[in-house]
Amino acid sequence: MTTPTPTRFDGVPAPAKLNLFLHITGRRADGYHELQSVFMLTDWCDRLDLARRDDGAIQRIDASPGLTLPANDLCVRAARALQAATGCRFGADIVLTKQIPAEAGLGGGSSDAASTLLALNRLWGTGLRRADLAAIGLSLGADVPFFVGGHHAFVEGVGERLTPLKLPAARFLVVKPPAGVSTQRIFTHPDLKRDTKTAILQGFAANDTAGAQGEWVADSMARVLAAGHNDLQPVAQALCPEIGDALKWLSDQGLQGRMSGSGSAVFALLPEDWTPERLTPAPEAWVVRVCSNGDAHPLADWCRD
Repeated sequence: MTTPTPTRFDGVPAPAKLNLFLHITGRRADGYHELQSVFMLTDWCDRLDLARRDDGAIQRIDASPGLTLPANDLCVRAARALQAATGCRFGADIVLTKQIPAEAGLGGGSSDAASTLLALNRLWGTGLRRADLAAIGLSLGADVPFFVGGHHAFVEGVGERLTPLKLPAARFLVVKPPAGVSTQRIFTHPDLKRDTKTAILQGFAANDTAGAQGEWVADSMARVLAAGHNDLQPVAQALCPEIGDALKWLSDQGLQGRMSGSGSAVFALLPEDWTPERLTPAPEAWVVRVCSNGDAHPLADWCRD
């Protein structure tokens, strides 16, 4: 008996990521930067409801009170890019409920795009493999291939070279002050450090011979964090002083903070015995959230490798 193709998916998760470190190792002739980073998936998610349309139209509906998204946001662009790549004549209604803050360095928009690609690939029956979806994703943004990839990863190049990485279970305190900072302003800033020494996986991880081919494992989150820093943080902090305020607040809690991506969110690894009662009050406008990592993206098995 043939299983019917679904026509809608509700509650599709699009998880945030943390950059455990982020190094800029060079600048290419085309202006893009070469980077090395460890991207970690978290349980902080946007949610999408997607329904197939037969008329080819792509419609995105905002479901977040007080938030108006651009008409041609990354979800819409992802859907249209999948149509263009496959010649698919279906369309979609996409209801997006935002939970991940914008201008945070948490990859919310890129994750929304990746989950849209993964979900519509199934709803439309286009049957693309993971590498094909990642290639479409790279045309939308450097972080999209990571979310399509489905696993924590050591990331290189402009974000397209991924080495799957197992990480130990851990909790993080993530803080997002209201102000944000333009990623473009950071990457074009003359004070940005662009020559950090190249890191190697062996510095914080080892081959996992019991796991999948090419997979590495890190047995200590503290060791991963100690392997690097965030080259974007000094420039971002100069452009957005609230990042420094959030880092100081984490320090006042006895925690070692670091910025994720291009900010303005910062995070700290929590001790195993940590409880929320230890926190002193944060400014009312800040978003403060405890996040955990999992083993894989919730949609990791939604396409073929």
